[in-house]
Formats: sequence, C-alpha cells, structure tokens
Amino acid sequence: MKTVYLDSAATTQLRPEVVAAMTAVLADSFGNPSSTHHSGRASKSLIEKARKDIAKQLNVHPGEIIFTSGGTEADNLILQSCVRDLGVERIISSPIEHHAVLHTIEELEQDRGIQADWVRIKKCSNIDYDHLAKLLEDRTKTTLVSLMHINNEVGTKLDVDRVSELARNAGAYFHSDTVQSIGHYEVDLGNSGIDFAAVAAHKFHGPKGAGFAYIRKETGLKPLIFGGAQERGMRAGTEATHNIVGMAKAMEIAYANLETERAHIQGIKDHFIKQLKANVPGVSFNGSCEDPTKSTYTLLNVCLPLPPQKALMLLFQMDLKGIACSKGSACQSGSSGASHVLSAFLSEEDLKKPSLRFSFSAFTTKEEIDYVVDVLKEFVAS
Repeated sequence: MKTVYLDSAATTQLRPEVVAAMTAVLADSFGNPSSTHHSGRASKSLIEKARKDIAKQLNVHPGEIIFTSGGTEADNLILQSCVRDLGVERIISSPIEHHAVLHTIEELEQDRGIQADWVRIKKCSNIDYDHLAKLLEDRTKTTLVSLMHINNEVGTKLDVDRVSELARNAGAYFHSDTVQSIGHYEVDLGNSGIDFAAVAAHKFHGPKGAGFAYIRKETGLKPLIFGGAQERGMRAGTEATHNIVGMAKAMEIAYANLETERAHIQGIKDHFIKQLKANVPGVSFNGSCEDPTKSTYTLLNVCLPLPPQKALMLLFQMDLKGIACSKGSACQSGSSGASHVLSAFLSEEDLKKPSLRFSFSAFTTKEEIDYVVDVLKEFVAS
C-alpha cells in the first residue's frame, strides 16, 4: 500500500544525521551525567555543548535553557511556577491554545484561585489585539500573558513583537508556546520580549521525549520537579543525554537548511491549495491558512463539503489509502467532539463539515500531494 505522511505538526521523522548522533551517544557515552568519574563527565560535556549550541542559535544565555521531556512539561513548569514563585494572580490567554496550556490554566484556577481572562478570537482565527490591549489596562493584579507563537491546528501566527510590547508596557510577563515555530522560523528569544517559552524537539526532526523551557534569567522561577540538582537545580532527574544531543543536532540542521527547506515546503503547500481548489468544488481553508503573512507554511487545515454521515468515514478512508493526517491536532484525534480551536471561530454550519489538518516537511513531495488530492476528489464525488 502506498503511504503518505502528512502529519508533521504531530511529529516529524528523525533525520538520519540525528539518528547517527543519538546512536553514537547510546553506544559510547552511556555514563550518568551527574557522576564525577570520566564517563559521567563525558556525558555532562555533551549536554552542556548541546545547551550552548541551542542557546547560541536562539541568542540566549545557556543558563536560560532548561531541558525537559518536551513542550507539555515546559508549559507546566512555566505556568505553575509563575503562579507559585512570581505571585501571578491573573493569566491572559486564548481559547485556541494547546491543551498543555489550557488545562494547566484550568487547574490553576481551581487549585490556586487565579483569574483567567480570554482574548477574543476573530473569524480568521487571529487574536483580537485591541481586546488584549484592553485586558492589559487592568494592572491591579500581577499578570502573565500566555499565547502560542503558531497554532498547532490551523497554523495562525502570533505577532510576537506586538504582544511583547503590549505586555511590557503593562508590566506583565509573557509566555509563548513556541513548539510549532522553533526549528521552522528564525526566533531571537534574547531580543523578543518573551520571558518564557516551551519547545519540543520532535517538531523539527528531533527525538520525542526531548524539549526545553526557556526561562529568562533572574525571573526567580523555582523547580516543579524535585530530587537531584540536575539542570542547575531547575529540573530533577537524570538527563537523557542521547535525546538532548539529538535535539541539538536536529536544530543545527534545521537552521542550516532553513531557507531551502522553507521554500520547498511553501511550494508544497501552495501546490496543495491550488490542486484542491481545482479538483474539489466547495473546499475551503480554516483560519488564515491561505495567507502566508498570517499563517505558517508548514500546515493546512482543510474543510471539505461533506454531509455529517459521510464525514464520519473520511479519516478512516484516508488511513485506508495510506494517508496519515489529523482531525484537528493529534492530541485530539481520538475525540469525537469538535476541535476546541475550530469551535472558537467557525460558524455552526462549518463545524458540521469535516476538517482535516495536513502538515508538511522537507520530505514531502508534490507527487504525494497529487495522490492525496486524487483520493479526496474521488471520496467527495462518490
């Protein structure tokens, strides 16, 4: 059976160079990084080199990079610690954030009594910046703004500079989930105005189970996981040296090839949009997917003109044809309910139609796109 992988927003395949770097560590550098003998020191040296390389790429201090198991842990570390350690009493976020943020805020509301305010979402899936500015006029409580850089379901890009300025002028902290942007965009965290960020390696051809929290120095955050003194005391537990080395290698390659691969992937997305419009009457695109200035080049959220009963078979049919894609995000694909992201800005009528998220990588080909379009054309017309 022909297989086509169009779910890179869920996870990407490992690059061969990353596999090689990780395999070498697993075979030769197995010492515990906290051990003081030569084997432990060798592992520790690899971790610190990876930290320095990542920090240099993002223009931050190595001490501001705290390795975690991924984006979800990084988001939790930042949000929970901000409330506990910085006296944050109010979090301003949006209803289209990743559940790693939304569910953590819900818990903080219930357990810590924080106030949660939600920025309005416009019909195009962009946040209402004027509404955000209005919310920030209230300076009676210590506030954290938590808004993702690129939405994982519809690809909408946040104007980070604008939000940073609004937050800074209001004396608020700014946290951004950058899981879908790091490795795909040049991000100067050091000069961005972002105080805290979450990153996951498996979104840019690195390993699963690896990520980091960027925590601007001297913010005063304390650890969420207690135990040993790893990660400068900020995250206890023996570091996964092979994962960290693999993540640094994946980031190095991602930025070395960024311009070439971005042009290729944008071409893939443009071709997909063109072919869908030509072959699937009534197709539409959710959010700002068609606008390259407001949406990432790495994904496309497609709404198909199908009745509810037929829509139930769509994802099954795609899988049957060897096509890997998502109904919303991979984190939600097992749910029968509507996507919380799409529900925030689509009409009731459009929510009844099936929507699929297709996401691309440097390994995606136009021939694969043509095959997917043929499958969709046949299914919609049948």
